[in-house]
Amino acid sequence: MHMEEKTMVADTLTGINGELVRFGEMIPQTENKELKQTLKQFRNACEQSQEELYQIAREKSYYVPAAKATQAEIDHVKSLFTQKTI
Repeated sequence: MHMEEKTMVADTLTGINGELVRFGEMIPQTENKELKQTLKQFRNACEQSQEELYQIAREKSYYVPAAKATQAEIDHVKSLFTQKTI
C-alpha cells in the first residue's frame, strides 16, 4: 500500500504547522539569547518550507483555501477589538 502524493503533502503540512506552533511556544520562554536566535532561525526555515509546500499544494489543487472574508465580516471583527468594555 502506498500513500498518495496529496496525502503526503497534507500530512507534511500538518507536521510543519505543528512545529511552527512549538517554535512559537518555545521562543518567548527561553532566556538564553543564543538558543532564542537558533530557534528563530529554525522557525524561519520551517516557515519557508511551509510556504513552498503550500504553493505546491495550491498548484496541484491539493489545497483550496477558504473564501476571503467580506468587508462586512472584516469590519465586524475589527469592531469587536475596538469596542470599549465596561
